[in-house]
Parts: sequence; C-alpha cells; structure tokens
Amino acid sequence: MTVLPLGVPMSAFYFLPREKTRQRETVLNIVLFHVVIGALACGALLLYPSILTAIFHDARLARYSGWIGATILFWITGAFLDIAPVANDEVRLASAFIIGIQASRALIFVGAVLFFGTLGSLLAAAVLHGLVQTVVLGCYLESRFSGFWRAFDSRMLRDQLSYALPLGGAALLMIVQTDLHNYFVSNRFGPALFAVYSLGTLQLPLMGLIWEATNSVLITRVSILQKQNEPREIVLLLARAARKLAAVYFPVYVFLLVAGREFIRVLFTARFTDSWPIFAVNLTLLPLGILLLDPLYRAFERERYFLLRLRLALAAGLIAALWLFTARLGLLGVIVVVVAVAIIERAVMTIHFLRLLGVTARDLVLLRDIGKLALLALAAGLVSALVRLSLARENEVVVVFGCGLAFAAVYLPLAIRWLPVPRLVPLASRATSAGVSSR
Repeated sequence: MTVLPLGVPMSAFYFLPREKTRQRETVLNIVLFHVVIGALACGALLLYPSILTAIFHDARLARYSGWIGATILFWITGAFLDIAPVANDEVRLASAFIIGIQASRALIFVGAVLFFGTLGSLLAAAVLHGLVQTVVLGCYLESRFSGFWRAFDSRMLRDQLSYALPLGGAALLMIVQTDLHNYFVSNRFGPALFAVYSLGTLQLPLMGLIWEATNSVLITRVSILQKQNEPREIVLLLARAARKLAAVYFPVYVFLLVAGREFIRVLFTARFTDSWPIFAVNLTLLPLGILLLDPLYRAFERERYFLLRLRLALAAGLIAALWLFTARLGLLGVIVVVVAVAIIERAVMTIHFLRLLGVTARDLVLLRDIGKLALLALAAGLVSALVRLSLARENEVVVVFGCGLAFAAVYLPLAIRWLPVPRLVPLASRATSAGVSSR
C-alpha cells in the first residue's frame, strides 16, 4: 500500500490546479496506474503464494494469498479517494470522505472480528471495504470529471510519471529513514528488547492526522502560488500554518516530556518503563513537524531532485551506521542516530528553501507568535512538573491526569490571551488576495 503507488497519486496536487484543461486525463492516469500495479501485486500473490511464507515465515498465510491480493488491489485503487477531493480544492468533502473511510473501516473490521472471529472474515471485510471505496471513488470522479474514463492521454501520463517518480523514490528513501532501524534492532537485540524499542518509537496518531490534513491542504495552495510567482505569499502562508501547528505540537511535546514516563506506564504497564528514554528522544521530531516542507518540493518541480539526492546520501549514511554500530549503540543510541538524520534533513531542506524563497533576517518577525507559544508551553510544563513532584506517590493515572489539568490550566488561558484570533487574520487575507482560499 505504501510502496507500490510510487507517489503517482500525489501528482494530482500539482497537475489538477495547473492543468485545468487536462484534469480528466490527470485523474484517469492515476486510476489506471493504481489498477495496473494493484493487479500485478494481486497476480503475483495468486501465482506465487510462497511470497507470503518467505516474508512472514508462516506457511499458513499462503492459503490467504488470494484474499490478500484482492485487498491490495482494491485498497490501492480506492486510496485515491483520500487525495482527489483535496487536490480538487474540495476540502470539506475531503474531510467527510476521510472520516467516513476511517469510521466505516473500523466498523466493518470490528464487526468481522466480533461476529466471525477468523482471519478469513477479516480479509473478506477488507476486500469488501476496498471494493466499496473504489466504487465511491468512481462515482466521485465521474461527478466531477464527467467522462474521465475515456480521456486517456499518454503524453500526460509521461508528464505525471516524470514528475512523480523522483518524489516516489524520495518517499521510499524516507521509509528507509523512518522504518529500517526497527529491523536492525529486531535482528540484533531479539523480540523482548525490540518490544521495548518499538513502544519507545510510538507514533501519536492524532498528531499525524493534524499534520497530514494541514500538509494536504497546503500542497494545493502552495502550488497555485508558485505558479503565480508569489514567493512572499508562500512564506506568509507557511508561517501561518506553522503557527497553528505549533499551538498544538509545542504543548503536547512539553507535556509528554514532563509526564511521558507515566504516560507509557498507563498505556503499556510498568513492564515497558524502559521505553521512556527512547520515547523522549523520539519526541524531538514532534516540534520539527511545524516546518511543512512537503508542499514546497512538490510545488517547485525542479527541487524534487535535490530532495532525492539528499535522501540518497542520508539513507546511505544511516544504513552504514546501523549495519556497523547497532549492537554497540544500544537501543537509545540507535534512536539518537535516527533522529539526528531526520534533523539534518529538515535543516538542509529548510535552509535550501529559505534561500529559494528569498527569506531574510527581517522575516524573523513571522516567528514571533511561535516563540510565544514555545514560552507558554515551557511555563505550563514547569507548573506541570511541580504538580508531578507533588503527586510522586500516586499511581500513574492520577499523575497523568493531574499534570494534564495543571498544564491546560496554565497554557490555554495564556494562549487565548496572548494570541487572540484576530491576529491570525491578516496572513489569511493576504493569501486570499493572491488567489488562494483561506479555508
């Protein structure tokens, strides 16, 4: 699901707002690409079920190869429903689709487990959900791009692949940076310590959802502004987005640094207390998430090769370090290396685009409110830390709850007072004046 699309569906964010006369061709090419690669994967599993056995070392999975292949086919094809409405600037409809997809998927999966309780029923539910999502996608595309299914354009397909494949390659290298360390740790330290490590690298789903929603909307906005040659408006738009993300990310980051040990115990019991130092280091990536670079290298077409070269170099260095030093570094050392690589990439890309957009020292004023949010989060974190000390003899649930109440009691009133809503309006209106919706 992650690897096979090769970033091709993301080309919709670039081509739909720019190629108004070839929108039908754009969406058809993406759908055809999904169908072809999904069918190839499905066919490979049908013809060679031993693939599953080789990957998971469990011969029992081979008999489910057909169901798994069908799941891949329909889920890859239907996945474009998450992207198409956003790329077509229908943000509210996209939100409804995304929420509906997740809710219906959860319901059908839970229902299959509760009523039947077998792996086969779960896979059948997955295929059914993917099929329904694919049908809904077809209906949506026909309603917005009437007759799209007969608008094939090979030249447009070449343009899309030329744009998307370098970004797809960069995305695969990102998977290497974010996932490969898990395999090295599992291989070198065994399942018990890997369980400790994997919980330490726990992702926070809500934070990821907020980031993806913001990022998806900005890809289209930045692409339009780049086409209109409005670099200043891009800077203002990204600063506004960073400020909104900081309002959520900074307090979550500081709070988890204060009460993260108890947070781990509440979720996974005291057996995984050793995950806390790894979790604390991994949290460093959270505040860095306010820098949204993805819309930039998708809008500035030539910069995708810069990203690809950078990630090739970083991935090579990371693989070498993990191959040679995983056992010596230990669990904490491995996550430090992984986070360091991510910080280096973010720093290099940020400097590169600051120069490209003509940002100067005078633009530091755009970070004023972000700095205030950081100070507010630190102040609330200090109060929360004092509360944690006073609750040292209480159980983990009481500590997390008490620290959370103390943090919110300090952070929310001050944030509302220091950062009133009207101060966020000018940047939105300036983006709107450049032909970009402020939704």
